[in-house]
Amino acid sequence: MPKLSRKFLIAGTAPLALALSGCMGGGGAVPSASTPITQQEAQQGAKYHPQFLQEFGGAMTGPQAAYVEQIGKNIAVQSGLGNARDSFTVSLLNSPVNNAFAIPGGYIYSTRQLVSLMNNEAELAGVLGHEVGHVAARHSQRRQQAAQRNSLLGGLGAILSGVVLGDSGIGQTLSRGFLQGSQLLTLRFSRKQELEADDLGILYLQRAGYDPKAMSTVLASLAAQNSLDARLQGRGNATAPEWASTHPDPASRVRTALAKTEGLASGVTNRDTFLSRIDGMVYGDDPKQGVIEGSQFIHPELMLSFTAPQGFYMVNSTRAVSVNGQSGKGQLTVAPYNGDLDSYIRQQFSKLGGEKNNLAPSNIQRTTVNGIRAAYGTARVNNGSSQVDVVVFAYEFSNNQAYHFQTITPAGRSNPFTSMFQSMRRISQREASAVIPRRVDVVTVQRGDTVSSLARRMAYDSGQVDRFRVLNAMGSSDTLRAGQKVKLVVRGR
Repeated sequence: MPKLSRKFLIAGTAPLALALSGCMGGGGAVPSASTPITQQEAQQGAKYHPQFLQEFGGAMTGPQAAYVEQIGKNIAVQSGLGNARDSFTVSLLNSPVNNAFAIPGGYIYSTRQLVSLMNNEAELAGVLGHEVGHVAARHSQRRQQAAQRNSLLGGLGAILSGVVLGDSGIGQTLSRGFLQGSQLLTLRFSRKQELEADDLGILYLQRAGYDPKAMSTVLASLAAQNSLDARLQGRGNATAPEWASTHPDPASRVRTALAKTEGLASGVTNRDTFLSRIDGMVYGDDPKQGVIEGSQFIHPELMLSFTAPQGFYMVNSTRAVSVNGQSGKGQLTVAPYNGDLDSYIRQQFSKLGGEKNNLAPSNIQRTTVNGIRAAYGTARVNNGSSQVDVVVFAYEFSNNQAYHFQTITPAGRSNPFTSMFQSMRRISQREASAVIPRRVDVVTVQRGDTVSSLARRMAYDSGQVDRFRVLNAMGSSDTLRAGQKVKLVVRGR
């Protein structure tokens, strides 16, 4: 399925979770970071780097990626690690998720979505400096050692920072299998490690001549984005679902980050330079990976579409689309297909169960959905004192291509995903051609422009003013001035 590996799957890496969004507090000495990256660390990072790129949309190229790489290497030099400029690999990921990551060997990453949320170069340097701090302090290695001691996840999952897999409610093995297509099996950094990385990030900002307050301002933007996403998705609060959370909420770090910079000299932010460099960056879903429009998911290259149930929200990524709500979780993904739907469904159950769980459907029913051959199976699984129902619903799009939903719901209840299963359909070429990406458009405020007038140009049907304010780090009472540069999100090729 190499053709689809970068174009489709479902991710639980929600726009509400990001690797630098841990709690910043506590004190303690900043750890020493003068030891050069070792050959073993470099080899370990090089091993997992390609897998990481594939999972998160691939590395972007061009001027925007080069700019992020330049800032990342410049801030890495401030770490004191020997030969840091050459040792670090900085990647801009083609992902619609607000996130940043680090793995051993000097590999640091930021998604384009997170970069789009920033408002100056100092914030970019602070985010990347936080990730450099994780590398310099060998946090991943410590987490890997702890995991091995406790017989937790090994390999890739034990060394990456990023999206964390929690208990989906049907046991660890089944949980990992269910969400593996959408989330890397990664471990969260400890609170102490997050504090250390924050301290180092602020230190690197100072050394590089940036405004150290940039760490607190980017965290404030992240907290505001989390809150906005929660409201837009109909969730009662801004807390990321545990299975989609990487670190503590950024809101809890803003005050502490600001307090740590009290009395420090202000530095440069390079706001206008930053805004000019990100002008035109893709914002939100890349049509090559499918897009979410309200409750509809549409993939113009795979020529398919479905609608999420009412009260559920979706998160898209390179490898899967997750559908999440209070009464269940699901995802649409793909696997190799040999033309036999029954066999295909049984294979997916087997993967979900893992080696230790003999998971199989009680039976398989054949049907047709909007002219597409389909089949589904259900298995009831014990979950401690309760039970859950696992459903795999597969669709044959051709003799060698199938897609499937896999869902988890409380046992014995009416399945909330039934309408979604029945909504799967092929789209026309006209529908596919109408899918146009959103992009960041940097504009100069003119005399007479207001927040409301500019927000009306945002390419959304709802929440235009709130989206505009969060995107530009503006409070509810902030106003615009002529000559100021601001970001819009517009439709454009």
